[in-house]
Amino acid sequence: MAAPVLKVDHLTMRFGGLTAIGDLSFEARRGDITALIGPNGAGKTTVFNCITGFYKPTEGMLTLTHDDGSEHLLERLPNHEVNRTARVARTFQNIRLFPGMTVLENLLVAQHKTLMRASGYTVLGLLGFKGFRDAQAAAIEKAKGWLARIDLTERADEPAGSLPYGAQRRLEIARAMCTDPVLLCLDEPAAGLNPRESLELNTLLRHIRDHEGTSVLLIEHDMSVVMEISDHIVVLDYGKKIADGTPEEIRTNPSVIAAYLGVEDEEVEAVEAEVGLSLPHEGHPA
Repeated sequence: MAAPVLKVDHLTMRFGGLTAIGDLSFEARRGDITALIGPNGAGKTTVFNCITGFYKPTEGMLTLTHDDGSEHLLERLPNHEVNRTARVARTFQNIRLFPGMTVLENLLVAQHKTLMRASGYTVLGLLGFKGFRDAQAAAIEKAKGWLARIDLTERADEPAGSLPYGAQRRLEIARAMCTDPVLLCLDEPAAGLNPRESLELNTLLRHIRDHEGTSVLLIEHDMSVVMEISDHIVVLDYGKKIADGTPEEIRTNPSVIAAYLGVEDEEVEAVEAEVGLSLPHEGHPA
């Protein structure tokens, strides 16, 4: 079993008198695609906001471990350092590309940290110094590589806002990957995709897991995507973890079924019989 890339220990997030997340603990293993699922209002996006620095948790620790063994306590880092230093990248439910910039420019802007360093944070780039020219050429090659991976090479010079919705989703993920993340956090990447686009997304995420050395943590409502590509699933309900395991373990967990059906655990079988479902339970063969 791989070591964890992310450890969430006793995470609690309160907003005034409301506890959105209550004493949540789980691990995302290195080299895995880990899915965070649950009914609407379960607290999934709040967890993401804590991991990616948009919220500072009321309690708990969020530890990201790099390949070299260095640890980063995400809850202690300023927002921008979660990406810059800890190397956590994120996409959002609503696509946040720069629609007026070209497809290629969207991938180059994600590499501004490297280019700024090469410029000496001065005008060395404008003056054409070799170190900056080399860094710029490397950034363009990386961007071209990702354009080929997401099948958008032919549209590199078109405005990103002119792309079809599914292509914009893939571009947003490629842009996040241009920051060289250790952990890629995806907030409902399959939302609004048709079956063909969902298949393309699955292929892209498997490539990121298998060939880029990047672990993936995603929120997703499309259970066909979750069950198809996830190595590990964590299920939330009302801000608390109710299940944690492999896709097969989650698929047959009565607490998970109850949460999605909106009933108590002991009512699951009765409701399933009423609506014509036949899901296996512990002690009950399918």
